[in-house]
Amino acid sequence: MKILALDTATPVLSIALSDGEHAWYFEADAGNRHSEIIMDAVDMLLSKSGMQSKDLDMAACMKGPGSFTGLRIGYSIVKGLCLPFGIAMAAVGTLDCMAYSRREWNGSVVPAIDAKKHAYFTALFEKGVRLSEDMDAGVERIARCIDDAASRAAFESPVLLTGVDAAPLYEELARYLPTERMHLDACCLKNCRHGYAKALLALAPQCIEKNPLSAPEYIRKSDAEIEAGKRTPA
Repeated sequence: MKILALDTATPVLSIALSDGEHAWYFEADAGNRHSEIIMDAVDMLLSKSGMQSKDLDMAACMKGPGSFTGLRIGYSIVKGLCLPFGIAMAAVGTLDCMAYSRREWNGSVVPAIDAKKHAYFTALFEKGVRLSEDMDAGVERIARCIDDAASRAAFESPVLLTGVDAAPLYEELARYLPTERMHLDACCLKNCRHGYAKALLALAPQCIEKNPLSAPEYIRKSDAEIEAGKRTPA
């Protein structure tokens, strides 16, 4: 299956393209410049593969949580490819992709995205299975959820923190949980951050989106929506 996967959920822009036998990848710690470089990067990968947009069987993006603008960019490009050419569209949870590569970990996996305002977007996984819904939570609540999961399992399993912002979450959780229980994914150090298009590529066929009007799943209102909600009618 020929699949294009776009991870635009975080500052690390990550793109993967596969023809079913070979794969091509692009990554850049792009900050807020995704929209400036993403189409050139997609065109470059298509050119390297010898494919054109119309040759794709599927295009996939992250459905959230993550950057409001980044997620919209991913959805816009994927829909722009899928609708004209009749290509299948897939949308996969960002945290699912972050946890995917650590599904063999013998314990809990906690992917993390800094949600600002003293909170993280996170969820708990074990062996690739979700133990919780996506959360927009402060560190104390995350620590409680980890402890609750250990209580249900009747033992304190080792906890692996992964994802683009695992390192700061690790430092903050050390105030609430014993450090001997926690492990920081080595690939999450600041100088080797990466995206998750490879995982998106693998998970996309299981997450086909049938609703052409689908949109990113935000678990927090935007600042503009919050401010609008504070205003009272004149």
